[in-house]
Amino acid sequence: QVQLVESGGGLVQAGGSLRLSCAASGSLFSINAMGWYRQAPGKQRELVAAFTSGGRTNYADSVQGRFTISGAGAKNTVHLQMNSLKAEHTAVYYCYVRQVDLSTGWRDYWGQGTQVTVSS
Repeated sequence: QVQLVESGGGLVQAGGSLRLSCAASGSLFSINAMGWYRQAPGKQRELVAAFTSGGRTNYADSVQGRFTISGAGAKNTVHLQMNSLKAEHTAVYYCYVRQVDLSTGWRDYWGQGTQVTVSS
């Protein structure tokens, strides 16, 4: 089992910045990916940014140049620096970990989510 605890969400004015953090604990072996998704009201959950196997970093096109993912590695933490925020970035942000599972291929773990609200 993997436990994920997020922090850093809140209310910010458009143009401002927020930094989200996620601390992972538990059975942290065979981690294939770690990063952030978000879900806005009435929309599907979507990838924001993630570290993937092989040291690659993936970003959603809509956040390229505004958001930066950092961390992971031995400290088992990942951060999301969000700059130049817009109202459209308002969503619940979820930390996630994908772990290799020999029986099913992989298993995803999710944090409880942290609300980010950008006022225009």
